[in-house]
Amino acid sequence: MAGGKKVRVRYVRSEIGYDRRQRATLRGLGLTRLRQTVELEDTPAVRGMIDRVRHLIVVED
Repeated sequence: MAGGKKVRVRYVRSEIGYDRRQRATLRGLGLTRLRQTVELEDTPAVRGMIDRVRHLIVVED
């Protein structure tokens, strides 16, 4: 789906103290450093990953 909608995600809270699956989800979203922002395709899979770590990230418009 070329030219689809994008969603911008910013990593705002440390993963320390959270389980391995949540850390892996952050890596899957491309987030490796605090305050890092990435732009991703707005797909159901990405939305599901965002939902899993919503307490660690902020979705920007």
